[in-house]
Amino acid sequence: MIIAQKVLVVAPAWIGDAIIAQALLQLLKQQAPESIIDVLAPSWSLDLFQYMPQVHRSRLLPFQHGQFSLSQRWQLGRQLRNRAYQHAIILPNSWKSAIIPYAAQIPIRTGWIGEYRFGLINDTRQQNRKKLPLLAQRYLSLGLQKRSSVPRWQLYRPQLHIDQKHKISTLKKFNIADFSRPILALCPGAEHGSSKRWPAHYFAQIAQEKLSQNWQVWLFGSQADQIITTAIQAATQNRCLDLGGKTSLLEAIDLLSCANTAVTNDSGLMHIAAAVQCPVVAIYGSSSPQFTPPLSDQKCILNLNLPCSPCFKRDCPLGHLNCLNQLLPKQVLQAIDTLS
Repeated sequence: MIIAQKVLVVAPAWIGDAIIAQALLQLLKQQAPESIIDVLAPSWSLDLFQYMPQVHRSRLLPFQHGQFSLSQRWQLGRQLRNRAYQHAIILPNSWKSAIIPYAAQIPIRTGWIGEYRFGLINDTRQQNRKKLPLLAQRYLSLGLQKRSSVPRWQLYRPQLHIDQKHKISTLKKFNIADFSRPILALCPGAEHGSSKRWPAHYFAQIAQEKLSQNWQVWLFGSQADQIITTAIQAATQNRCLDLGGKTSLLEAIDLLSCANTAVTNDSGLMHIAAAVQCPVVAIYGSSSPQFTPPLSDQKCILNLNLPCSPCFKRDCPLGHLNCLNQLLPKQVLQAIDTLS
């Protein structure tokens, strides 16, 4: 096992991956309960770590997706030298993600071999994708000595700890007081592209059916997803609570923790729903549940397993998107009933 009193974890860029990374944080705390774990994360996921009790402090990584900014990264690393971190764990594969821990002169810098990072990383690991198919397993492996057996990921399921005062404030902000009827959360967006998004009119059919059964339907998504949530809201004659683009990350977490079931694409919100113990119907198209499934027992994964999937492309390279178009609302409704 790896034992250090002060650890810096460089977080993944995507929210879903950041949720999965909590498995590693739990393992580190289990190994050394008195250790101090700080996380370096981009602005869009920074607040997430407030709901992870393993994290002492989350630090801003002030760069956008794909932004290199070598001199600024080096300067940030120099600023961190006085924090006297003993160990850094770099979760992204990129060369640029390893610059800051190197500039911070952190003695042990653990990460996967990738983009020729030799020197920047001095505790290099080789990914064994067959032995460790799940991203959670790969993250856990970085918290162990080389060639150590990776524990069962089920022992380290992500679990966000909601701040109840913040949750009450969120409910007041959106004027939510009715919990007498079950709540269905619909998360129709996905940042990676259209090949991960189940059709909006299918989501609308789910919403209409559950509204007819006296459920509440809440629509979640980022500002980029507003066009989708607006379309679903219009198709249901404005009977949903449309939260698309209206919540902060922590507010979305608070509200997802209220839901009885979530229907979601493979997205950050899917992993958040699982981490707040909301039963999840997870829809997979171009991506694979063999790599990043919701880490929960309360889940139903829907995936047609077509010969052309998973392709991991942003848009369907064949132009038909059959992996999602042929997955019909009745299958999702059956899954909701099973989980409910």
